[in-house]
Amino acid sequence: MCGRFALTATPDQTAAFLGVTELEEFPARYNIAPTQPVLAATAGPPREPGSNLPDRQAMLVRWGLIPAWVKDTREFPLLINARSESVLEKASFKTAMRHRRALIPASGFYEWQQSGGKKGQPYWIRPRRGGMVAFACLIETYSEPGGSEMDTGAIITTQANSGIAHIHDRMPVVIGERDFTRWLDCRTQEPRDVLDLLKPVEPDFFEAIPVSDLVNKVANTGPEIQERGIVAPQPEKTGRQKPGANEDQMSLF
Repeated sequence: MCGRFALTATPDQTAAFLGVTELEEFPARYNIAPTQPVLAATAGPPREPGSNLPDRQAMLVRWGLIPAWVKDTREFPLLINARSESVLEKASFKTAMRHRRALIPASGFYEWQQSGGKKGQPYWIRPRRGGMVAFACLIETYSEPGGSEMDTGAIITTQANSGIAHIHDRMPVVIGERDFTRWLDCRTQEPRDVLDLLKPVEPDFFEAIPVSDLVNKVANTGPEIQERGIVAPQPEKTGRQKPGANEDQMSLF
């Protein structure tokens, strides 16, 4: 899964990368976590002939998709990721896959190498050649009972490539710049037409840097969490787990 990522590029760099108009100022974000607002790009409305305006637009979405048909969010899990293998069949994602595909810009992401069934060594995983990446994203607009609307999103994941499979078996889907337009085009590109984009990047695309466990806490938001570090193995706890508990499941509120 992808449970944390970072966006440390400047607004100008991010706007140029996504091909959107000028973005409002925002600080570097080193530890973006679920339920926080994240920047996304979608296809813009049709342009008039001869217009030189960008055909993409930026928006903020809450990381954690809520399908429009959900009645009680307290009874619904937080969907931060969507598996590429099932986005066409899962009720939570198939409508967004057809109508609301998006891109989430990132400087890299974090993943944890499991140790004894628990999170062990965290890694900062970034493009080996530098620069930014765009994760494939699905967006749903959820109407709350009070009448207000909230844009929500999930990052699509796929099987990890051989370069990081020793850390985790999943990784975010990275959409290459040459494929931005095709991925975002929900008017003429059917979901089946873009399934070929939902694949792992080349094995040498990312480099994985071991970091300290500072990244484990959402309150830690400075660049120090990306500094190289090794986490000492922790002894196994013998406490009983509540029946049905799952430490990987997240609740919305």
